[in-house]
Amino acid sequence: MAGQSATGWQRKAGIGAAVALLLLALVYRFLPSWLMLPPTVPATSTSVSSSSASLGNAAMSLNSAPASAGTSIYSAGPPLALAPLAARVASAPQYVGAPAVVDLLKQAHAAELAERWAGTPDSAAALYQRALALAPGNADARAGLSALSQRLASNAGQAIDDGDARAAQALLNLLRKLPGGLTATTPLQARLFVLEHVRPLLREAAEQERAGHALSPAGFSALDLYRRVLMLDPGNVVATRGVRHLQHGVLLQARAALAGEDYPRVSRLLARAASVAPDSPELIAMRAQFEQARREHARALVARADAALQAHAPQLAQQLAAQARLMDSTLPELANYAVHLRDTRLYDGYRPGQVFADNFIDRAGSAPTMVVIPAGTFMMGSRPGRPGFRSDQAPAHTVTFSKGFALARSEISVAQFRAFVRATGYVTDAERDGGAMVYDELSGRMRMDPSANWRDGYNGQPAAGDLPVINISWSDAEAYCDWLSKATGKDYRLPSEAEYEYAERGGTTTPYWWGYGSPKQRVENLAGSLDRSPKGRHWDNSFRDYGDGYWGPAPVRSFLPNPYGLFDIDGNVSEWTEDCWHDNYVRAPDNGSAWVNPGCQNRVVRGGSWASTPDQALSAWRMDVPADLRSARIGFRVMRSL
Repeated sequence: MAGQSATGWQRKAGIGAAVALLLLALVYRFLPSWLMLPPTVPATSTSVSSSSASLGNAAMSLNSAPASAGTSIYSAGPPLALAPLAARVASAPQYVGAPAVVDLLKQAHAAELAERWAGTPDSAAALYQRALALAPGNADARAGLSALSQRLASNAGQAIDDGDARAAQALLNLLRKLPGGLTATTPLQARLFVLEHVRPLLREAAEQERAGHALSPAGFSALDLYRRVLMLDPGNVVATRGVRHLQHGVLLQARAALAGEDYPRVSRLLARAASVAPDSPELIAMRAQFEQARREHARALVARADAALQAHAPQLAQQLAAQARLMDSTLPELANYAVHLRDTRLYDGYRPGQVFADNFIDRAGSAPTMVVIPAGTFMMGSRPGRPGFRSDQAPAHTVTFSKGFALARSEISVAQFRAFVRATGYVTDAERDGGAMVYDELSGRMRMDPSANWRDGYNGQPAAGDLPVINISWSDAEAYCDWLSKATGKDYRLPSEAEYEYAERGGTTTPYWWGYGSPKQRVENLAGSLDRSPKGRHWDNSFRDYGDGYWGPAPVRSFLPNPYGLFDIDGNVSEWTEDCWHDNYVRAPDNGSAWVNPGCQNRVVRGGSWASTPDQALSAWRMDVPADLRSARIGFRVMRSL
């Protein structure tokens, strides 16, 4: 019985011990604080990854205090000191080889975990090399050295990137002691050299920028220092950022100047910004913004200049255009403005060939329709040997019109002259002095009709309103021009002889404005061989094979205009000019003005008529006529100064 009791007690004690041990294990696993131990944290990586993480922080550990026991525990689980030796050995990689070699490899692995990489007899590098001395072909030893070299090089490069020169140099010193380490350290040592020289430059650049020396003085400014850094280290992020920051400050000033429309200052600041970084996106965007703003402002200035020209303020217009030209000399609107300015100077704002009519300022109605004749130069008169040459057409000479002028598109009509008479009560020379020269159908010649006046046609019968007014003297034509000037506020007069020939030629140099000989189409009312009078008369000296369908004047504008847009300029009726008669062009004006002598009795008549022979229709033809003559072959048109 006693033996059985002892055996039962032992069984119960064994069971109790097992239960106690189990409880202790559970407490240790789940409630370590009861045993005054830190809580366990499950490991998140293998021993190899933990080693890599430890090596990855080597650069920092060289410049800081060793990690505390608590930090180590929280990073890698329960302290290995509490684990049995078998557990610590099991955490190392499984090596293959002779026991002595495997032991060295395990020690090397432990040295890596302890961050004893190189430089001491118990370092990982020394242990791997001893293993290779025992087993030269051992792959684990070779792989360990290679991995160690890569980790040291990687950590040294990261330290350089972080700007930690001290840690980088320490790592490079260790790397240099490894096989092939000298080759691996060469590029890293060059980068470290740059870092050691770059950091002082960066500090000095920051100080210069704070002191207000961003771009000057030359050689010592923050910009110069950043550029020296980039010469040493082309990819330096801090220096690149610093240069852009300096340019950004200049561009901020440019934006402020742009807001104030100080365009010259904007240009200067953009040039300064370009000297900092010529191809930066911010500069390119700012340039585009500036160009757009400047162009729009220039357009507005040109529009104001055009308005000033229209308001007859040429000086202001030129000032505005000059400002616009400084802003953008390539602006298309400037070319249009130049044309407008030229037209203003030469044509009072009109354009060559433009048709217009001035309104009366004191009554309803308007002046005759005018066409703008361009400024230019032509050869006036004729030379010996030319068709129809006469001595009074010589010497041929150059006449230049520095400004354009306007000429009535057609001769003054009966209706237009009637408006003048009604407005003024004017009495013509024919009415006061006894008639005019009219065509006599019975004799086929011109005769004096005591009752004929401006109201009558070429045969003394009442004239329609659209026929050219005839039977008026030079003084009557002048009186009409004076009235027109007062009624419109513009300068109207009879054209000079030079103005008439220049306009009649219309830019041509041929004998007639339509070319040579008989016209090929109905261009003017002239003496044509096909024309017949009411009683069947025909012309003895006429344009062959030409007929215009009229015997006597035709309604104005019944035929084609010449190249300058003038109707009846060389047909229908001849026309009074401003000039006194001179037998030739010796000492004649060369600027297109009228050649007038005080008290002259005879005036010049130009242009062909319905009864003109081919010689009398030549562009150079001119005729000496008493100023008081009233004829069925003579009328007039008006000229207006621009």
